[in-house]
Amino acid sequence: MTPSTDAAPELVRFIREKIPLARAMDLELQAHDDDRLVLHAPLAPNVNDKGCAFGGSLVSLMTLTGWGLVELALRARGHDCDVFVGESTVRYLQPVWADFRAEARLAGDADWTGFFATLRSRGKARIEVECKVPGTDGKPAATLSARFVAKSRAE
Repeated sequence: MTPSTDAAPELVRFIREKIPLARAMDLELQAHDDDRLVLHAPLAPNVNDKGCAFGGSLVSLMTLTGWGLVELALRARGHDCDVFVGESTVRYLQPVWADFRAEARLAGDADWTGFFATLRSRGKARIEVECKVPGTDGKPAATLSARFVAKSRAE
């Protein structure tokens, strides 16, 4: 993993400023490179009545991490777009009893080259992203498969 560029910390500041839920969750940047974004959240503000991480916090962190990965790729290439989650599927596989992180990567069959070619030709494009919250045993505690849509603001 290469060190974070200035764009990733700037994006996390933007997220915390513009999305009150992200600020309340106390999310932070853990790592970023061209292929992966990792955001971290402490358990305390994200706890449920059982003392483990609230499912809504897990899905929110995964969604924000996937959105952030797409947003960073767009910003790095100079595209001014609105990014939306178009569709997602979440699975909760085990409770999370400690601070947690979400990791986002492109899905196995997705690639930035095709995404940006479509965006240039049509003014919008979509891309599949896979996110996970690792459990303490190394297996995923939660997963999110999502399709993110970018629409150029220039239209």
